[in-house]
Amino acid sequence: MNRLPDFHVHRPQGLPQALSALTAEGAQLLAGGTDLLPNLRRGLGRPSVLVDLGALSGQGELDGLTAGADGGLRIGALTTLQTLAGDAALRAGWPVLASAAALVAGPTHRASATLGGNLCQDTRCVFYNQSDWWRSGNGFCLKYQGDRCHVVVKSDRCYATYHGDVAPALMVLDAELEVRGPDGPRRLTVAALFQEDGAQRLTLAPGEMLAAVHLPPPGRWRAQYLKARIREAMDFPLAGVAAALWRDGERIGGLRLAITGSNSAPLRVPTDDFAGAAWDGAAAARLVEAVRKTSNVLATTVAPVRYRRRMLLALARRVVDDLWTAA
Repeated sequence: MNRLPDFHVHRPQGLPQALSALTAEGAQLLAGGTDLLPNLRRGLGRPSVLVDLGALSGQGELDGLTAGADGGLRIGALTTLQTLAGDAALRAGWPVLASAAALVAGPTHRASATLGGNLCQDTRCVFYNQSDWWRSGNGFCLKYQGDRCHVVVKSDRCYATYHGDVAPALMVLDAELEVRGPDGPRRLTVAALFQEDGAQRLTLAPGEMLAAVHLPPPGRWRAQYLKARIREAMDFPLAGVAAALWRDGERIGGLRLAITGSNSAPLRVPTDDFAGAAWDGAAAARLVEAVRKTSNVLATTVAPVRYRRRMLLALARRVVDDLWTAA
């Protein structure tokens, strides 16, 4: 591990001060720090200012769960994953989100890691997440300090992979994100937060930050998230699939599916044409093919590409099988 780079730490006492501090050149947000600080220890990044949001925790605007008049739920971006995993209201109405939060890393990580930080986490790659001396000996990479991608050598973009557990669960719940910035608040879908570029992974404008997640009422949808990983705890998903299903008798009333661990962003898989169809072997084969076309599994982790692809496709069928049976 390297020593941490030199930077200033700004600890705002309110959201306006945090947004003002974030406009400084080279400023980065610090919440739980479970993703950012290990990266800085590896020499990945040199922020000029860290905007520490610790003092804003407990103020209500950026953390906690608040029920809406329409039956929905607002969750502040500073809410810890531990809180999400254990919240009774979330487990009753939106259990897929509580389950996904409980599957992230280990208990001590979840006690510090925040919902916003998990959504905005850095992309990962076996060529990127190494020590500084290792990366310097291999010519660095397109994501940081280098000029080529070691995964797809002739590519003009970075193929580092997004491995978050919470994002696909929010996608199938049709959640919306509340963003605050210099131009005021705005709302966007979860998918709109991301772009398929490992180096430029988020669409947030300079000075913007994620403030909250808004969940719609659960209605008749059932949802589930499954992940494959090397160890039963601690590990990022090598492949992850979330699905939400509304069963209308012996037909599919609606189906949503999202994947993680395969691409530079979490992605929704096109499933609109499954509405009205029966869930049978033919439908399962069509779903697996849709996942195959959406995903782009490459050599970004220590696990073989073929294994990760097969797990992704298997999990997609299994999660819908489980939901169909449960419904």
